[in-house]
Order: sequence, then C-alpha cells, then structure tokens
Amino acid sequence: MPVFLEDHDAEIDLRPGTTKSDIVAHLYRNPEWGYAPREIADALEIPRGTATATLKRLYDEGFVGKTDDGYYHALGERADVRRYVSSLGQANRLFGHHRDADAEPEQPQRQIGDGRTDEELEAELEALEDDPGVNE
Repeated sequence: MPVFLEDHDAEIDLRPGTTKSDIVAHLYRNPEWGYAPREIADALEIPRGTATATLKRLYDEGFVGKTDDGYYHALGERADVRRYVSSLGQANRLFGHHRDADAEPEQPQRQIGDGRTDEELEAELEALEDDPGVNE
C-alpha cells in the first residue's frame, strides 16, 4: 500500500485495531490527563496485566510519558503521534459504522425454503411472477 510521504513517519510502529494503538489513541485524545494502568484497563476494557505491560512498552519506546508516581500521559513533543491519532479519528468518521446502541440487531434475510411450506413458497413465487417490475 503506498504512503503519502508528507505525513509518513517510519518511526511510528503502530497499527490500528491493536491494544498498543488503542492505548496511544486514548492518551493522546486526553492529553491533559495522566492515567494509572488500571484506569486504562477499565476505560478500554482490557486485562490489567495487558494494560500494564503495553504501557511500559509504549513508555520504553518513547510514545508516552510517565510521571514519577506512575501515571502515563501523552507527550506534547510527539506531533507525529498526534497526527497518527488524528488520522484514526478521520478513518473512523469515513469508514466507521455508527449504529444506535439501542437498535435491534439486523435480522438475516430469509433463505429459499427457510421453514416455509410448499404452499407458502408457491404463493410467494406467484406474487413475484405477477409483479410487473420483476419481469422487466
């Protein structure tokens, strides 16, 4: 896949949809806050051990900062990471599926036969044959 060179940064080793990317996105979308690993785990609904290990790795790789008392945070000097997080938001707006949380799940379409009697199928077939728009 080609990359747009103006925005390309080979130093960013993040892939959308991974825990590492999700944690970075959470921190950089809330740059004024520091988070303990358990708060990240709760916010992203991931195991606490995963949050702790991933945050340590992100800190060691220079993606996030850490206070002396153990709160992880976004780094102001990482404009490249801010651009990455911004592009995640843009991609989600372009390609994301916005569904109402209370909406009923979509029912699968009925298949041929699908528990219907021969008489019901014959009636459906006749109705389709009689529909002028179907035979055009």
